[in-house]
Amino acid sequence: MQTTTLSFSNLHNHGELFANLFRARKQSFIIQKNWDLPEADDMEFDQYDTPQSRWIAIHDKGEVMAGIRLTPTTARCGIYSYMIRDAQKGILGGSIPQDLLFGEAPVDEHTWECSRVFVSHSIPQMYRRKVHFKMVEAMTGSARELGATRLIALTGANWPRWYGRCGLDAEAIGRQMWIDDGDFQCVSIDLSGKMH
Repeated sequence: MQTTTLSFSNLHNHGELFANLFRARKQSFIIQKNWDLPEADDMEFDQYDTPQSRWIAIHDKGEVMAGIRLTPTTARCGIYSYMIRDAQKGILGGSIPQDLLFGEAPVDEHTWECSRVFVSHSIPQMYRRKVHFKMVEAMTGSARELGATRLIALTGANWPRWYGRCGLDAEAIGRQMWIDDGDFQCVSIDLSGKMH
């Protein structure tokens, strides 16, 4: 199992991996979860997949097992910044409640947003925890290399159960809310200390 952090400037070094990540996202979000998202050429994408973001692929022999997108909270592209902030500002048309945060969405060069997190449905249950640990390791490592001291994410409301197991120091920064297919909550992950 390998982890690769992809960017627009290095994706040419990784063959089909970038496209395969977007294909795996389509499988996870559009086919499995039935979310209404843009797609083309069998790939899922949105307005935050710009050269400002980074994508982490957990893969083995060409198969993408899991993925994560990291976007700086300083990102700008037309009217968009990053998903949590744009939801708070009402730009996303109500698919995510505007009152998702207790305070103002941060715009800070050391805070990155983590989104489009998935584990392939084809990963057997017995391997999922191993894949989760690999994802956390890759996410925190890549974010730190990008200069982040904090990550924010809109994540499943069951996060306290497995974040602690994975050694993440996190706290809720918004209320629990039902979106599409489950309970979600915004969290802040502190990267400034050492891993537990």
